[in-house]
Amino acid sequence: MGRKVLVIDDEEKLRTLLAKIVSYEGFDVIQANSCATALQALSQDEFDVAICDVKLPDGNGIELLKQIKEKSPITEIILLTAYGNIPDGVQAIKNGAFDYIVKGDDNNKIVPLLHRAIEKNDLSRRVFNLEKQFEDRYAFHTIIGRSSIIANAIDLAKKVSVSDITVLLTGETGTGKEVFAKAIHQASNRNSKNFVAVNCSAFSHELLENEFFGHKAGAFSGAVKEHKGLFEEANNGTIFLDEIGELALDLQAKLLRVIETGEFFKVGASKPSQVNVRIIAATNRDLLKEIAAGTFREDLYYRLSVFQIKLPPLRSRLTDIELYANHFLKLFSAKANKKVSKIAPEYLDAIKLYNWPGNIRELRNVIERSVILANTSILTYDLLPPEIQVDYSGVASLKSGGANFTLEFIEKEHIQKVLRYTNGNKTKTAELLGIALTTLYRKIAEYKIE
Repeated sequence: MGRKVLVIDDEEKLRTLLAKIVSYEGFDVIQANSCATALQALSQDEFDVAICDVKLPDGNGIELLKQIKEKSPITEIILLTAYGNIPDGVQAIKNGAFDYIVKGDDNNKIVPLLHRAIEKNDLSRRVFNLEKQFEDRYAFHTIIGRSSIIANAIDLAKKVSVSDITVLLTGETGTGKEVFAKAIHQASNRNSKNFVAVNCSAFSHELLENEFFGHKAGAFSGAVKEHKGLFEEANNGTIFLDEIGELALDLQAKLLRVIETGEFFKVGASKPSQVNVRIIAATNRDLLKEIAAGTFREDLYYRLSVFQIKLPPLRSRLTDIELYANHFLKLFSAKANKKVSKIAPEYLDAIKLYNWPGNIRELRNVIERSVILANTSILTYDLLPPEIQVDYSGVASLKSGGANFTLEFIEKEHIQKVLRYTNGNKTKTAELLGIALTTLYRKIAEYKIE
């Protein structure tokens, strides 16, 4: 598709001359003789550059510039000013013009200026596309799932995203808490500012305080200059505190101060710093139990959990497992440059039976491993890790109904699975099952387990 330029001028001779100059450079040119016809052209097409006279019969080019930028922010605009009118030129730049030239006298300047404007448009377009990709990547509609339980969680997240209140995301490891946090940020009025994520379990206590709040120069040995912390990086944006249950009690107190006053002290500082951040926290722990155990502050819990969203484990979203599997298959096939496009029915049966203790993250890893190992266009059952293949035993019988639906069958299968896991160690098996060793021997005899 050719690059398009809109030439706006009510003087036909000059407009035609400019159009010829521009077209000789290989650009597609559309002409307009007024503000109204220019806006009409913009409503019907997209232009890389507009060359616009300041004086038009139905308006002012400087005001038209603002309207063009509202309709098409990445269109670069070159204004034609009369007699080098400096106030016009200054106001044009303020309104977003790329540049301005004196009308009629600077035709020799228009070509290099036009090419520079095209280069600026290319850069703006790339930035726009990258921002759009970011928005699309972290928007709510990209969260996979049709089950009612995940739909309810998404609905809650959408409702809270428009406010500034603190959100607590709870759920097992790998359930997508950071994905939800990014979607909430992206749907908020802070989406043009930073989203900063920090795993509270990834740093030692001393390092985490420094990461949170930064330090003043000379605060400790090696602190040769002032360091900005993550809360400052997230100012006017969102900070995501993952694994908040791992936070030490003294840091919990300092976090509470930030939530209540917006103030914190850099390491080594005598005066507080001020920030305006939205806090989204996440944990896989039961914080009420942590409060009872004295390891988590009750006042902090109630400030963090103003709005709480519990993310369901994958095993409670059976209808979504196939959706995730196909999504990851497409992703990793492209990444590995392989033409793996299908999943065998036995493979799907097995992953639907598996318990997924690592949730979505574990399923992602399993699909990636399978794609790497695949030698055909289909993911077959034998590509699954052994622990998932174990759960496949009896699938055919389950599909056809009968005795395999009984509790006895399930119990026998589970005991066999744990025995395989412990390499036949009955003492360890009984311990993992939470039953007495004598009970295990009785069940082995009852179920005729070899």
